[in-house]
Amino acid sequence: MLQQGKALAGKGSAFVNDFKAFIARGNVVDLAVGIIIGAAFTTIVNSLVKDIIMPPIGMVTGGVDFSDLYINLSGGEYPTLAAATAAGAATINYGVFLNAVINFLIVAFAVFVLVKQVQRFRKQEEAKPVEPPKSELLLTEIRDLLKEQRK
Repeated sequence: MLQQGKALAGKGSAFVNDFKAFIARGNVVDLAVGIIIGAAFTTIVNSLVKDIIMPPIGMVTGGVDFSDLYINLSGGEYPTLAAATAAGAATINYGVFLNAVINFLIVAFAVFVLVKQVQRFRKQEEAKPVEPPKSELLLTEIRDLLKEQRK
């Protein structure tokens, strides 16, 4: 019975060590940072869509607020989506869906621009010629001298 407890404790510490090694990898840390930045970025994009993009679109469309567009399936009449929701009416909220699509398109465009910029910077770094080490240059000179002596 005592040996089984030791075996389980050994497996537990191996598990903990494996978990620590997994967390310490750069990819996991990068992923965590990406998720945190993505959450903050989503808040910014939602504000951009709601507070900056949608008001002019609403003005052009005659003051229509997309987030208040819905189809009432319950048969009653409600002046707003909030009133229908408060009454427990079944609705299809296509205006909220349109806002979500617009949010997605803006986020997708922003990520596209970001990835393009990162790729551009990487290409510039790769384009820089790398000077070979001094030992390699010396070996090249020796090789060239040996070729000349053989002629």
